[in-house]
Amino acid sequence: MTLLFIGTTELLLIAGVALLIFGGKKIPELMKGLGKGMKSYKEGLNEPLDTEEPEKKADEEETQPETGDGKGK
Repeated sequence: MTLLFIGTTELLLIAGVALLIFGGKKIPELMKGLGKGMKSYKEGLNEPLDTEEPEKKADEEETQPETGDGKGK
């Protein structure tokens, strides 16, 4: 089975059009950005979901006394 029924000719045509649109110098930058995006996406999938952390932090912030003399400006 091929990749979504795309053959070699179609892939070369797509690569040629991309080269014409973006130019030879811009394509490596685009691929680098794509790679970084995929890496951060995969890292985000592996991180555990912290559902209790934001609630605890919000409760701690509400109970802490304000610093200052309370007189205002």
